[in-house]
Amino acid sequence: MAGESRKWMILVATIWIQAFTGTNFDFSAYSTEMKAVLGISQVQLNYLAVASDLGKALGWSSGLALLYLPLSLVLFIAAFFGLFGYGLQWLILRGVLSPPYFLVFLLCLLAGCSICWFNTVCFVLCVRNFPANRALAISLTVSYNGVSAALYTLAANSFNPSSHSLYLLLNAVIPLLTSLAALIPILRQPELNPLPPDAVQRDSLIFLFLNVLAVITGFYLLFPTSSANGLTLARLFFGGAIFLLVVPLCIPGIVYARKWFKDFYSSFTLDRSGFILIEDDDLELHKEIINRECSFTGSVASLLPNGNEPARSFLSKGNAGKGEGCCEGVIGKDQLVMLGQEHSAGLLVRRVDFWLYYIAYFCGGTIGLVYSNNLGQITQSLGQGPKTTTLITIYSSFSFFGRLLSAVPDYIRAKFYFARTGWLALALIPTPVAFFLLTGSGSPWALQAGTALIGLSSGFIFAAAVSITSELFGPFSVGVNHNILITNIPVGSLVYGLLAALVYDANTRPSTKGISMVTDSVVCMGRQCYFWTFMGWGFIAVVGLVSSVLLFLRTRHAYDRFERDRISFQVE
Repeated sequence: MAGESRKWMILVATIWIQAFTGTNFDFSAYSTEMKAVLGISQVQLNYLAVASDLGKALGWSSGLALLYLPLSLVLFIAAFFGLFGYGLQWLILRGVLSPPYFLVFLLCLLAGCSICWFNTVCFVLCVRNFPANRALAISLTVSYNGVSAALYTLAANSFNPSSHSLYLLLNAVIPLLTSLAALIPILRQPELNPLPPDAVQRDSLIFLFLNVLAVITGFYLLFPTSSANGLTLARLFFGGAIFLLVVPLCIPGIVYARKWFKDFYSSFTLDRSGFILIEDDDLELHKEIINRECSFTGSVASLLPNGNEPARSFLSKGNAGKGEGCCEGVIGKDQLVMLGQEHSAGLLVRRVDFWLYYIAYFCGGTIGLVYSNNLGQITQSLGQGPKTTTLITIYSSFSFFGRLLSAVPDYIRAKFYFARTGWLALALIPTPVAFFLLTGSGSPWALQAGTALIGLSSGFIFAAAVSITSELFGPFSVGVNHNILITNIPVGSLVYGLLAALVYDANTRPSTKGISMVTDSVVCMGRQCYFWTFMGWGFIAVVGLVSSVLLFLRTRHAYDRFERDRISFQVE
């Protein structure tokens, strides 16, 4: 039982790490001041945001480091990457250093790389300590990464609300302090012992309680956005947020109350489901059922070009006539046979389903991330500069809610089943709606509503992506395949940000007040600064939505077949 207590302490430590290491989400809080101090254009500022996102392309280095170094050492290497990357940027804003632009770019790249290293550490901790419920653990901890910007906003307001450079100092120091706090439970990891079925169910119930607590935390972080500014009030809110992050430490005590859990659990049933819908054992069972059903078609299938894939022949017959009109070729060509088939990198990039998925992510979640990077300039152009931190908190909180919602399909699948690619399509709807709303109105309420919708949509996509990649292209290849998928983030950050920056710079005029008088920095004021950007982003988001719908139509038969096989096996 002591081992079970320690594993929950490790989960809480992982939550802390995730909650304080999403430091790229508060870029908008200090980007305007960074632009003014460096005397750079909006295009050059966009390159700094791209550098932070480009750090994700180096995430593989953390996995390589774990092959040779202890996990705790990798954790502190990530912390020192952030300390160095953000700390030197803070000194630049304070006027202590005046490096060339290229070195600032490298600092942003190093800071972005630290985030990936932290994420790798958290994933490994969840996989090692929750083998039966690893998906639920990853889902919960990844969700907390979305509240980082809101937490840093509260922390900055607690010390000095007028200092935007303070965000960089907090970004440098807080992850290191969090790593120190998480060190003891990480070093005391329990031995791995197989869990009995009742223990797996009990753990699932605890995860349900933790998700409820996470929702409460998300709503709590929204309160300061509507409250009066004040140092004392900000400190109270920040203290309350820290308290909500400490509350999960009560879980070890709940674990010891075994009888209470047993009595309570008898009142309702919770399936063994997780963030990743398809468990490895379920996938193998599904493949066995498919092969058994298709065995009688082997001799016929061997005469076809793809004779080595009898399941494809079988399912193609089952799907005959499903397509209609001109969509038949798009939906039916090279259609996914079943869920969980392992895809090598070479096979992955030849899949139509992968590119539909890539476009949906590229035109959905990534464009939402670029929007958050531009919030500082968006609010400034609309004359709402003081509201920047409020909008950052709104985006952060609703991104958090979106990440939590990504696990809802798993909890309700016993009563309502819908393919996860269908949920992805539904999650993409708010993004074009938000951009067209921002195009039509520049009012404060439209800006807040649009920011909330974009945060909700992009948060869902970020969290659900790991699950979808695992289901469509194989759970054992997910590490490589998901890294290929997220190459769209730095690409999108460059393309979308560059387009927005060009429109912004085309409408700029020299600032007549503030720090920009001392530098070559120019600012754009008025709705024209982002009008065409919002319009273009809206149509791009529609392309992502259409791509996700096509992906759903192409994969729903594989999802439906898996669900039927799973239910029939449980009945037997």
